[in-house]
Amino acid sequence: MAPVAPRSGDAIFASVERVNSELFTLTYGAIVRQLLTDLEDVDEVNKQLDQMGYNIGVRLVDEFLAKSNVSRCVDFKETAEVIAKVGFKMFLGVTASVTNWDAEGTTCSLILEDNPLVDFVELPDTCQGLYYCNILSGVIRGALEMVSMKTEVTWLRDMLRGDDAFELQVKLLKQVHEEYPYKDDE
Repeated sequence: MAPVAPRSGDAIFASVERVNSELFTLTYGAIVRQLLTDLEDVDEVNKQLDQMGYNIGVRLVDEFLAKSNVSRCVDFKETAEVIAKVGFKMFLGVTASVTNWDAEGTTCSLILEDNPLVDFVELPDTCQGLYYCNILSGVIRGALEMVSMKTEVTWLRDMLRGDDAFELQVKLLKQVHEEYPYKDDE
């Protein structure tokens, strides 16, 4: 039997069951608003959104691997491209571009021209420190940790703060090698 070819982000997005984008956007906005009401501190809301995203990413990677037929990436550069072209398309219906690589190939930027989470959103002056889409940084961090990559994900640019794009910086802290609890030869 021939190996199954990896599916493109567009092909996966076309075949995945979707929820109404406006419902998704408004529900996410309600979650952020409730966090702001409950926690009353923008920095705490940022941390909570990141943690929520991390928990989602830990679970989302299984669905991604099952539906995309993507084989194991050989390095961090290939992983970033798969996230940008397949992952974002599969789950958000958008693609990102990967730019700004450092010399070691351990830090890059994911730039989103379009972000469905921010439709209908304007941040009030009291929320200027809020990273409204911080859940995305947590999702990326959680998913990469499940494939043995410890990362740090931070926002560099945010259109809700007047920038021209949404830019996430992804920095590989260390590649964790899989360890097995027993040896095969015993």
